[in-house]
Amino acid sequence: MEVNVPPNFHAIADLFLVPGRLIDVQSHAGGHINDSYRLTFALPEGDRRFLVQRINATVLPNPEHVMENIQRVTRHLTRRLQDQRVRDLGRRVLTLVETHSGRMFAHDDSGTCWRMYEFIEGARVVQACASPRQAEQAGRAYGTFQSLLADLGSPRLHEILPDFHHTPRRLEALEKAVAADRYGRVAAARREIDFARAHRPQAGRLVALHEAGEIAERIVHNDAKMSNVLLDEVTGDWLCVTDLDTVMPGLALYDFGDMVRSMTCPAAEDERDLDKVELQMPLFEALARGYLATAAALLAPAERDNLVFAGKLITLEQGVRFLTDFLCGDTYYKTDRPDHNLARCRTQFKLVESIERHESEMAELVRRL
Repeated sequence: MEVNVPPNFHAIADLFLVPGRLIDVQSHAGGHINDSYRLTFALPEGDRRFLVQRINATVLPNPEHVMENIQRVTRHLTRRLQDQRVRDLGRRVLTLVETHSGRMFAHDDSGTCWRMYEFIEGARVVQACASPRQAEQAGRAYGTFQSLLADLGSPRLHEILPDFHHTPRRLEALEKAVAADRYGRVAAARREIDFARAHRPQAGRLVALHEAGEIAERIVHNDAKMSNVLLDEVTGDWLCVTDLDTVMPGLALYDFGDMVRSMTCPAAEDERDLDKVELQMPLFEALARGYLATAAALLAPAERDNLVFAGKLITLEQGVRFLTDFLCGDTYYKTDRPDHNLARCRTQFKLVESIERHESEMAELVRRL
């Protein structure tokens, strides 16, 4: 007997090639952008779970390009892992499920875009890095991800969100939001606006290095946070990188910077007690060790020299993004309360201050690795 299956999910499930009967639907937590659900099917060999996601067309206005990128990337990762004779391949890379028309996504009757992955069993997600071991495993995951994709050939991947990590343009967007003050929120965020403006002179450093040819364009994740790495429930080893919506051309330093932002401070991204927001050097050391163990051969001298700076810059940029969304009425990130994005911004800016206090020590550590 079927239980807990909202009626519309029968139609959604029927879009994909799963030879079984849908018997359960559960909301699957995680991510600020898309809505995710675990679907359980009764198959001849036993029950099996899949992950279905509704792609947020407001944030990702061209889902076809998103899915073309994901399909190319996952197929390439699969081939590279097969070449390396990696065991348990189904848990080491996301596997898309085809539709009846042979595509990797489908639209329902309302025009909403859906995709389905095979659910990776025996894995867990941690929202905040809790130990040096987790930091090292995540560093290895993203370093391996970048290295395996280094030889993905033409054509160039679609640029899903243009200027996604172009920090100067993020600051320009902030200034437009401040000038408009459409929701009357500038007064509540005056201190944070001043903080962002004070850091403007540093914002263009990575862009300038890329334009000068010292840092190459690479295929990167562009949202390299702790919660986008699956860890084995038993061993704690990394399994695979998830949430591939923003995989596209970018700079390797964007990913490392986001790792520093999301993995070196155990406090929640929206922590209200800012005294808890402090970079932990043991976490940074483990993260850098894991990343360089798998990506060092990929990096040019200018990339290695700017690993620490990238951590500060991407943390600043993320704070600017949260602040801009707060001023614009919370249209990008999901929020639970009116000041949610402002609270997120404050944690990011507090972490920037902490990174600045530790910057010399962090740079020395990277030189020794």
